[in-house]
Amino acid sequence: MKGGKSVISEENKRLCVWLKRQRQEKGHTMRSLSELLGTPHSFIGKVENQERRLDVVEFIRYCQALDVDPTEGLKQALN
Repeated sequence: MKGGKSVISEENKRLCVWLKRQRQEKGHTMRSLSELLGTPHSFIGKVENQERRLDVVEFIRYCQALDVDPTEGLKQALN
């Protein structure tokens, strides 16, 4: 990763775009996904707007709530 611990990186941007697309394709609003995750809906917005990063466990739970394969998200982030 270039430039330290910035929340904004190309990899994180690609991941956030992928997560948002998956949420929308599954028909979830930020609120409905947040209910599945047990988080405030603002959490989803912060993740999608790159204001907050997900740790590994959060990322896996996020993907499970969306019923998507986390490895697909990682591939998107790394390409």
